[in-house]
Amino acid sequence: MAKIAFIYPGQGAQKPGMGKDFYENSELAKAVYDKASELLQIDMKALCFEENEKLDLTEYTQAALVTTCLAMTKVVEERGLKPDVTAGLSLGEYCAISVAGGMKEEDAIYLVRKRGILMQNTVPAGEGAMAAILGMDASVIEEGIKDLEGVTVANYNCPGQIVITGETKAVEKAAEILKEAGAKRAVLLNVSGPFHSPMLKQAGEELAKEMEKVEMEPLQIPYVTNVTAEYVTDIRETKKLLAEQVAASVRWQESVERMIAEGVDTFVEIGPGKTLAGFLRKIDRSVKVYNIGTWEDIDKVVLELTV
Repeated sequence: MAKIAFIYPGQGAQKPGMGKDFYENSELAKAVYDKASELLQIDMKALCFEENEKLDLTEYTQAALVTTCLAMTKVVEERGLKPDVTAGLSLGEYCAISVAGGMKEEDAIYLVRKRGILMQNTVPAGEGAMAAILGMDASVIEEGIKDLEGVTVANYNCPGQIVITGETKAVEKAAEILKEAGAKRAVLLNVSGPFHSPMLKQAGEELAKEMEKVEMEPLQIPYVTNVTAEYVTDIRETKKLLAEQVAASVRWQESVERMIAEGVDTFVEIGPGKTLAGFLRKIDRSVKVYNIGTWEDIDKVVLELTV
């Protein structure tokens, strides 16, 4: 019998129209969007389903993406497909915790809205940047930037794709150094801040205060945290980990490897896009990977995994 992980994407996966077919076809999914609209006083349908400039702004992106992924998951679980463990990349971790039973949907949506605002506003525009370093080992990147102030690793996504973050000039300099050292490409990312950088430590501290308003629930299944790439079974650890996560490196490759070591052989990426599936193919091609991002995906994935 398959051991299944539900995995959730981070910022960058969002796209206009995401989740619209779920909203139109499922009362359960519709209820999640409507609840988010009422809670945040944002027209979530307009934000997620229509072409607009807000969807790529961090303060809106995070709530929109988490709402969409949770709405999709409601339908998947209604069809009888359940995970043994969950994980999410960056803001996707909030979906993972909610689906694992540790947080009510409305609290996950509320917190990522606050998180997005804090992350966008803590560092003034233009002062922070991120760059994807392609075709270079993580150890070589770490060695290459160790003497540079103001730049650190943001994401360990998969072999050959590492993201660096920090002060704009430091990131630009690091990108040049790493390219000269043999990186296949060094691409500055179109983001509004230096995510997962120590520059956002204050945002994490402010988020910790917001989390005091939220009551966590006992976990029904474990989830894997970005901060340590370890299984979390005690919900009392979660608030501290989420506060740290804002300014810490995302250890996604290690998280996936940990789940595989624990016997996970099937990953289901729930949400728009196929970013995590792409990472998985580079991490370990022996495991099965499925995507549920459209209404049509549900029947074929659920049928295959529940028969």
